[in-house]
Amino acid sequence: MSTQIFRLRLEREQDVVSARRTARDIAAGLGFSTLDQTRIASAVSEIARNAFMYARGGEVVFAFDGAGKPQALLIDVSDHGPGIRDLQEVLDGNYRSSTGMGRGIAGTRRLMDRCVIDSAPQRGTRVSMLRFLPADASRLSIAELDRLARGLGQQAVEAAAADEMQQQSRELLSTLAELRDRQDELGRLTHELEATNRGVVALYAELDERADELRRADMMKTRFLSNMSHELRTPLSSIRALSNLLLNRLDGDLSAEQERQVELIRQAAENLSDIVNDLLDLAKIEAGKTEVYPARFEVPALFAALRAMLTPLLTDPAVSLHFNDATGLPALHSDEAKLTQILRNFVSNALKFTERGEIRVGARLEPDGENITFFVADTGIGIAAEHQQVIFEEFGQVQNRLQQRVKGTGLGLPLCRKLAALLGGYVGVNSEPGLGSTFHVTLPIQLQVDDVADSEMPGALP
Repeated sequence: MSTQIFRLRLEREQDVVSARRTARDIAAGLGFSTLDQTRIASAVSEIARNAFMYARGGEVVFAFDGAGKPQALLIDVSDHGPGIRDLQEVLDGNYRSSTGMGRGIAGTRRLMDRCVIDSAPQRGTRVSMLRFLPADASRLSIAELDRLARGLGQQAVEAAAADEMQQQSRELLSTLAELRDRQDELGRLTHELEATNRGVVALYAELDERADELRRADMMKTRFLSNMSHELRTPLSSIRALSNLLLNRLDGDLSAEQERQVELIRQAAENLSDIVNDLLDLAKIEAGKTEVYPARFEVPALFAALRAMLTPLLTDPAVSLHFNDATGLPALHSDEAKLTQILRNFVSNALKFTERGEIRVGARLEPDGENITFFVADTGIGIAAEHQQVIFEEFGQVQNRLQQRVKGTGLGLPLCRKLAALLGGYVGVNSEPGLGSTFHVTLPIQLQVDDVADSEMPGALP
């Protein structure tokens, strides 16, 4: 249910300017950014001017929907004019007129999150617009909306009083010729403002078109990565199979040098296979094709499976792998396989960059009682603060003295971040050079079905 904030009649040309100013003030009061305030004010100004020009008047109503998720600013501009001919052509962007009305409406629809136009000769035209508030905007109370509305009303009263005083001064101090000159000047400025406003609307429309082009390019990149990954899997599997066949001496004995060379081939094929798998997983997530299978599981059982899986990777006696006791933690309802993949990547990275000491895997219940944080702490070389965001970007790597010995692609941690987002959580790191790193992932204990559906939408980002 929406709450009305302000109502403004369009009876004079100055009222169009008032509508623009009011739209900007309301947008600022509701917490919109400066850029969004300009977008909203431009859209309202364009539609209000259409109502005044073509219907000789109308009304603008500003309302607020605080019950929806997200909250939204609602704006209705209505008139009782002759209606819009060729409305469908206007909406399709094909209509052109000498006054530029078609371009203005088409651009306005791009500036707002929703724009619905209802027009007929018998009842005039009504344009209903909506703009969602930022996701981090705080909930507004009825009292706050009342204060905002009273402030707008006071501004309108003060503006009216100032106009009256100015009019009286002109009547006393100015001649008829001076008034006519002022009117001509005002008309010229109004036309310039109108042209400028249309230019802004057109610019925003062009920016939105460029954003659409970027989204299409991103989809093409995702499709390319997916197709390339599938095409590489078959020859890589063949190389690995043939390497194992030679190493197992099924086709005869090998010399020591031949065995070393075949082992290098096998390791290179396995490394490349890991890269291909990471690329394919990232492409599937970006394309919205990754499915989440939530089920109930216990943390101690998860740690037991991880211990059995990761212990064979521990080949350096100077490094030990420990799992904290997880007894007493509540069971999770989430995707166990994807959580396992995240923790396996964390431990794999810790093994690469820890020369001596220990790697510890644990979990803790957050104070809110609704989330669990899993962490992997090591005593490795650590990461400087300025590089801690880079490692979560695709192909982002930090140069260090171990880089030549442990090869990587920079895809594992970005994949972990996106998998965590699919599970309704997030990843992070705490680290200091020389003191080690602690990578963590925080997930809700109960993964909601709605959260899974939202995360699987194309283009969903963490």
